Amino acid sequence: MSLIVMKFGGSSVGTPERMQRVAKRIIESHKAGNRVAVVVSAMGDTTDDLIDQSKLLNPNPPAREMDMLLTTGEQISVALLAMTIHQMGHQAVSLTGWQAGIRTEAVHSKAKITDIRPDRLFKEFDAGNIVIVAGFQGMTEDGDITTLGRGGSDTTAVALAAAVKADVCEIYTDVDGVYSTDPRVVKCARKLNEISYDEMLELAHLGAAVLHPRAVEYAKHNNVKLVVRSSFTQNEGTSVKEEAVMEQGVVVRGIAFDKNVARISILGVQDVPGVLANVFGALANNGIDVDIIVQSGVQDGKADFSFTLSRDDKEKAVSVIKSVREQVPFEEVTSEDNLVKVSIVGAGMVSNPGVAATMFAAISEIGVSIKMVSTSEIKVSCIIAAEPLQDVVRALHTAYGLDTAEQVFVGGPQDRR
Repeated sequence: MSLIVMKFGGSSVGTPERMQRVAKRIIESHKAGNRVAVVVSAMGDTTDDLIDQSKLLNPNPPAREMDMLLTTGEQISVALLAMTIHQMGHQAVSLTGWQAGIRTEAVHSKAKITDIRPDRLFKEFDAGNIVIVAGFQGMTEDGDITTLGRGGSDTTAVALAAAVKADVCEIYTDVDGVYSTDPRVVKCARKLNEISYDEMLELAHLGAAVLHPRAVEYAKHNNVKLVVRSSFTQNEGTSVKEEAVMEQGVVVRGIAFDKNVARISILGVQDVPGVLANVFGALANNGIDVDIIVQSGVQDGKADFSFTLSRDDKEKAVSVIKSVREQVPFEEVTSEDNLVKVSIVGAGMVSNPGVAATMFAAISEIGVSIKMVSTSEIKVSCIIAAEPLQDVVRALHTAYGLDTAEQVFVGGPQDRR
């Protein structure tokens, strides 16, 4: 007997018909002799609708009350799914996050899981029940309801799988695995049979939307086997695990891209100790994450430096930088947001020289300038203008032989949570 955790996103349970199809799939696994825990997101656009309703009454609602409101979406899903399974002649019980023993830090809207006490789950397994758990939510030690932020249901599923020592955690979404790039951009993108935690984590951070980075990090830390599968087909999915089989001659496994990119440049900064600490300390204190940082050479005692960040944070970041001008004298601050980040990822890059050169050549051959570059052992990222993104992705896909490889890498659309 295996213990399986299955996670279904909002689009998978968005209509009564889809809910019934998901219920049949869960029952099939249970009838095969498995103990089954299911994590479910809110149905369809429920969360967006709740946010819109809140804004009609209070444009800036307290975070605690928003968590109280938004967790109701998942509670509707788990109750309806349990009812559907009962109607089909099988036992099921729905649990909120806190009933399932999920404890979190006291941070509203983006709490992290601190502990899971799965006693209730094992009690329900012993009673022969399929256990349906609300994703995206937990409770603090003081009894306040919290939400886990973007990707929270994926994280819930992986955390539960770790806590109950599940044999596998299956993530069901609207794509049937991890692809070499977005199939909507490159029609010959191929699905991978396997991918490593590290490769998947890089791709998730770099814009591939199949899995949320926090869920992959949790899986890697706890050695949880993940399988990404489609809730609409019976196709085999992609396994995410510690070591994936490397294909002969495949150095780059996947190409990801992120359209939510802006760049800020601070010009004429005095070259004195503490400048970067003051600037990036102020940004961090205001909750602004930065990505790629590049500093130019020093001339006449002054330097320029640029960094990338989320486009959503651009205006706030410019304001923060201007507020520290007395501590960090500079001549000018500029910004631009018609940018994207395109990245190549592959564990095989470590032992293969020339991978970055191939990327730069492929981009230059179609007349595109590279504005910034960032590298790690298994990825290279370039910041470019937004307009030629699709041409660049296709060129890179071809340059690394992914058009013809038997199995390669990542990302289509994903359920919101």
